[in-house]
Amino acid sequence: MTAPASPGASAPGTPAPGTSTPAAVDEPLLIELLTLAQRRLARDLAARLEAEGCTLDQWRVMRCLTDDAGRSMGDLAQALLIPQASLSRIVDALTEAGLAYRRQDEQDRRRITAHLSRRGLIRLERLDALAAAHDAAVRAACGTPDPGPLLRHLTGA
Repeated sequence: MTAPASPGASAPGTPAPGTSTPAAVDEPLLIELLTLAQRRLARDLAARLEAEGCTLDQWRVMRCLTDDAGRSMGDLAQALLIPQASLSRIVDALTEAGLAYRRQDEQDRRRITAHLSRRGLIRLERLDALAAAHDAAVRAACGTPDPGPLLRHLTGA
């Protein structure tokens, strides 16, 4: 047998007096839309890169290593927003595939820099062509070849 409701008690499923219910979500916030768009773009590009035996993060690392100076793991992690442990695995895979190599810094022997190999540069040309085709298709689907004004506004640049 259930106890009778006390005076002022709310019926099940209704908010207690003095509390409010969350507002109904009519429209997604811009951050939600941008996150969804970024995830879809990344997923689609990742599928194209995967067909070439490369992950999205491997491609991003390779793009960061195009200069001859190389980059330290800390610099790469900060530039790409990839945790160091994950980045180490990515660079290990690139090194094992002969696409990148590590070298001890000449000024600071404790510092190790990652570099793109010649084979990596050749491979990156193909991957960048795939990424450029993906980018062109996305821009065409958006109906604008120059998303610059929107991007500058969103990034604060």
